[in-house]
Amino acid sequence: MITKITSPLYDQLIADFEVRSIISSSSETEELLELRENAFEQFKKLGFPNTKVEDWKYTNLAPFLKQEFITEQEDETFNVSDELIAQAKIKSFDCYNIILVNGRYQPGLSDIISDEAVTVTTIASAIGKPAFKAHFGKYTNVEKNHFAALNTGLFSDGLFVEIKSKAIIDRPLHIIHIVTTDSSIFIQPRFLFVTGATAEATIVESFVSAKNSSDVFVNNVSEIAVGENAHLHHYYIQTGNANTRYVHHTEVHQKASSVYNNYKASFPGTALLRNNLNIALDDENIESHLYGIYLAGGNQVVDNHTIVDHRKPHCQSNELYKGVMKDEAIAVFNGKIFVQKQAQKTNAFQQNNNLMLSQKAVVDSKPQLEIYADDVKCSHGSTVGQFNKEALFYLKSRGIGDEKAKALLIHAFAYDVTEKIPHAAVKSHINHLLEEGLK
Repeated sequence: MITKITSPLYDQLIADFEVRSIISSSSETEELLELRENAFEQFKKLGFPNTKVEDWKYTNLAPFLKQEFITEQEDETFNVSDELIAQAKIKSFDCYNIILVNGRYQPGLSDIISDEAVTVTTIASAIGKPAFKAHFGKYTNVEKNHFAALNTGLFSDGLFVEIKSKAIIDRPLHIIHIVTTDSSIFIQPRFLFVTGATAEATIVESFVSAKNSSDVFVNNVSEIAVGENAHLHHYYIQTGNANTRYVHHTEVHQKASSVYNNYKASFPGTALLRNNLNIALDDENIESHLYGIYLAGGNQVVDNHTIVDHRKPHCQSNELYKGVMKDEAIAVFNGKIFVQKQAQKTNAFQQNNNLMLSQKAVVDSKPQLEIYADDVKCSHGSTVGQFNKEALFYLKSRGIGDEKAKALLIHAFAYDVTEKIPHAAVKSHINHLLEEGLK
């Protein structure tokens, strides 16, 4: 059975790897070169997945890969408007703003971080650091993940963030990802975030696109190591335009008594948004909380795939994703919870709810549980529905207009997710984007 998409981009990337192997051989360690080579061999076997691959069953990538892309960016100074940066910043949010343009860290546009417990640098500059050696490439399964294998083989830039052990960061790190280009490009940034033992930090990632940008396909991979007793709040706020396509692959590895909270919010604009979020609870007394809100519109494709892997006893995970569907948008939710044999006393919850504003919108929801332990408490569920007619009638009978009444009900629907956001400024920003997306 053929499971690859035939695309000129595939052949182009094969040629790119041969060139990159020569360039990288003098600047990278043998271990990293071997990691690249093994990963790219997997990509050559796997290729770009078609809909016969189970994890891509409901998302057809062919329309997004058929054009020609530039796969190697020129070394240039990017001209990014203050207006675009301001668009991504969060009002009244006291944070360190870290700017990346087309996957490249821009220190000149970023805030200077005064906290010595925080290291922010490029991936290339981090290669020799102990935390990089300890964690980079250790958590991503390139044998099963097509795009992660490709990124591992060909990433060229990205960001390394380390929070030292016992540090409590005074301000959140706001990483602003900007894409802007005059030519169609395929970029592959790489990220490694390491939170040391007993450290506490908040990382907010915002994604924005220039209005007049040409087509951009972003294939990024993030690896996140959460140390023992550490607490990490991690946000993805996704906006963009119809010329942008994103495949986000995030691997989170947690140690004993750590807490990882992930908040995802995506809005109309990007043509394709695929989120792979994999959490490994690899020790005891771990907590993982995953909250997602997606508002999809136009002809947008939004595909959320999550894996929560309980490997050890006495851990808890909680996952709640809610979708609001407009126009002819397509959304996919595929959430998997694994409870391994030794993971006794697991408490795992998963729920996906969808509100349909259009009869032409489509949702495919597939929550899954695989339990191999016998002393656990697990549940999962999914709903797809329209407005509560009685609630809508009640609001309208109180003199509230139809559009305002619907907006109130949508905010009430999303409230279960947005109320979990601890930072008031971030919560206000997401609610504002939700209002704008409903117009």
